[in-house]
Amino acid sequence: MTPLPLFIQELPAQELCGVLADLLLQRGWMLATAESCTGGLIAAHCTDLAGSSQWFERGFVTYSNAAKTDMLGVDCGLIARHGAVSEPVARAMAAGALAHAAAQVSVAVTGIAGPSGGSADKPVGTVWFAWATPQGVVSACQHFAGDRAAVRQAAMEHALRGLVWQLTPTSA
Repeated sequence: MTPLPLFIQELPAQELCGVLADLLLQRGWMLATAESCTGGLIAAHCTDLAGSSQWFERGFVTYSNAAKTDMLGVDCGLIARHGAVSEPVARAMAAGALAHAAAQVSVAVTGIAGPSGGSADKPVGTVWFAWATPQGVVSACQHFAGDRAAVRQAAMEHALRGLVWQLTPTSA
């Protein structure tokens, strides 16, 4: 994913949801979220906006590996090979959200919010993202600093920014 334009980087989460709503409504598209470490924060922010039922289809909170498999169809072998916090799993989550929802765009987030659970290869604050549209799936990894709440908040905001970026006509 290319760097986000400054106007997207500076918008607070609630304004991002408003921009996202407008972009989805213009296309007549619905959004689905597939969240692990954010535990539903993305869906909550989206549905805080009045009228979100016109563009928000559903949210999957798939915190456990079993939930990723059961709800999104993520292959358990993929999780075993790469770990839940990985690019292949994030991409499979985003694709699975589209496959299991009446939506045209999805975002998936899987990461390590801490304070424990990190490793040398995947330290606390590592978060994988994937955004799926009819044009395909785009993924990115970010490393966020701070405590659990800060990592989850930063991941939620980055997921929303990525959605806006994916849906902005000049980003294609």
